[in-house]
Amino acid sequence: MAPESADVLLVSLGSTAGLRASDEELAASLRRAGASVVVAAAEPPPQVRTFALTDLRWARAAARAARAALARERPRAIVYSTTTAALLWPAPGAIRYDAPAAATRPGRHGIWQRPLEARRVREAPLLIPTAPGTLAETPEPHADAVIVPIPVEPSGLGEPWALREVAALTYAADPQKKGLDRVLAAWAAARREGERLVVAGLEPERLPDPPPGVEVPGPMDREAYRALLRRARVFVTAPRREDYGIAQLEALADGCVLVTTPAPGPYAALEIARELDPRLVSDELAPAIRAALDDPAPRYVARSIDLLAPYTRAAVDRVVAGELLPRLLG
Repeated sequence: MAPESADVLLVSLGSTAGLRASDEELAASLRRAGASVVVAAAEPPPQVRTFALTDLRWARAAARAARAALARERPRAIVYSTTTAALLWPAPGAIRYDAPAAATRPGRHGIWQRPLEARRVREAPLLIPTAPGTLAETPEPHADAVIVPIPVEPSGLGEPWALREVAALTYAADPQKKGLDRVLAAWAAARREGERLVVAGLEPERLPDPPPGVEVPGPMDREAYRALLRRARVFVTAPRREDYGIAQLEALADGCVLVTTPAPGPYAALEIARELDPRLVSDELAPAIRAALDDPAPRYVARSIDLLAPYTRAAVDRVVAGELLPRLLG
């Protein structure tokens, strides 16, 4: 039997829940634009200790998924989700990514990834970064690019801000990267009696004796997490680097006030946060938390919805239909 024909083969690394959600959004947007899309998902490899070996195993898994799909399909275009998925590609394709290894794998952590990535971003027919900062971190020279954000939408009707019973929320699936230590220290200094900080995305055993005013509810599904956002007044985070920051965009979409450190990286929500209230973008988190709780900027939530307009599903669909798909299919 001859191979079938699809418009786009999306090779999904899917190494995190965020990447899987992003790939699902991109595939759905391409389909709404009229393309037929086949998703080839990499099988998760066994966990290892170093970044270099982890990336090698994921790159091999993505290459296997791509080869298996290409044995069945004859796509008009291939999109590799992440530069890692493209490193060992069996055929050239566009690369969708939120950060390059050139920025996220310094020193020995990226000893083999960085030079190969530099080749791939030159050889790819198209790059699909998720933010302007992503493209700015990409090694030169590189292929042409179409910036396609990861879309974010409100998850439902939340409580009025003043009536939300959760004073502050943070997301700490990777405590080191997300700066949980800095958040907890700032909360200890800023907290008033009766206020609580909820730490989402963290197993309770990783913080077995939480300090006063801190709760660790443990694993929850996506719907429960977004419901928690709708009950929180402030989302506080102190990332040491932020590749995109979908959690911050979701918090803004669900009516939270964002307090954050000015972290390096593409960090899509950072300029939005600065425009909404520059007092809340600071390395001095404790006073920023108090300002957010006690004296939020006028019309903060309404203005945040306006500033999120380029990240809505409808806006992303316009970019996909009007710019990305014509470039992919020629």
